[in-house]
Amino acid sequence: MVIEVFEKTVGDRPFVFQRCNDLFIGDRLTDNAHEPDDYRFHDVSHYAFVAVLGWSPVVRSLLRLKRKSDAKLDETEDGARAILIEEGISTWVFGMARSLDYFRDMGTGELPLDLLKQDHQFVQGYEPQGYPLWVWEEAILQGYAAFRFLQEHRRGRVIIDFGNRLLRMEPLAP
Repeated sequence: MVIEVFEKTVGDRPFVFQRCNDLFIGDRLTDNAHEPDDYRFHDVSHYAFVAVLGWSPVVRSLLRLKRKSDAKLDETEDGARAILIEEGISTWVFGMARSLDYFRDMGTGELPLDLLKQDHQFVQGYEPQGYPLWVWEEAILQGYAAFRFLQEHRRGRVIIDFGNRLLRMEPLAP
């Protein structure tokens, strides 16, 4: 799966837009903060969760892939509470990442253990609850590698490789 992410100034404000299969997905994003911090690129963390964990109620919602045929799954795993939990994780991780240079030069085994444990605690009772902390760490590291790419280039193609549980970035032509 390929998602195109690009920044565009509208009026005097920068927004991030996203496209999949030539269709715009989601809302245009801002930093939602007093001071610019590039939070508008944070959706790559959701793409990393779906790539590595196979879980993202946010991505399911963005792509309109909620499991409507199963009312229980639709309400619980794909519903508002699951989406809020994932957004909470993404925001919590973003705050930690910002204070640690967006995890630049950090590798496996180097993310703060309390961060990983807290993420794991957030998802108790949901599909990814059984994943070990190292899988969460991999998702976060891949997501922030993509985030830093977007910070530098202001645009890119997010490649979600489900088979290999990988998220990677490619340049996106202007």
